[in-house]
Amino acid sequence: MASPVVVVSQPQMTTTTTTVVTNQRQGWSTGICDCCDDCGICCLAFWCLPCFMCKTADEFGECLCLPLLDVTCNACGYYATAIPPISLAMRVATRERYNIHGSICNDCCIMYWCLSCGWCQIAREMKERKKQVTIVNATTSMLPHPTYVPQPVYVPQPSNQVVPQYPK
Repeated sequence: MASPVVVVSQPQMTTTTTTVVTNQRQGWSTGICDCCDDCGICCLAFWCLPCFMCKTADEFGECLCLPLLDVTCNACGYYATAIPPISLAMRVATRERYNIHGSICNDCCIMYWCLSCGWCQIAREMKERKKQVTIVNATTSMLPHPTYVPQPVYVPQPSNQVVPQYPK
């Protein structure tokens, strides 16, 4: 005698979730001279550039006092003798962290000629990237294959009843 077939588990609905984080190279979120996009950042950089540099480096995750190693800075932030190495390193690290197009030559020119604007751009980029998260969620659900169940067809039956006539 054959053993009976026992159903151990019923078909279940399965769900697959895929998370994709975009990592495409793009440009800076603001231009080098877009100080009006965030006046607070621009004012702090204008009135106390060394303090602003230290604050930005700290927010980036580096040592608070790291920008103070750029000792060739005079009061207005202009470097007369050399490209500031820490400022240049911070700009390059920002480009690499946020996957921004650019070149070391461009970074050198910006940090030599426009030091405060370069630091403002770094700070604006960090602020913008903190609030932007690009996540795409895709959910796929697999249901059991639908089965066709034919519906009964009702054919009207002829009636032999007399239909009453209404007066007109």
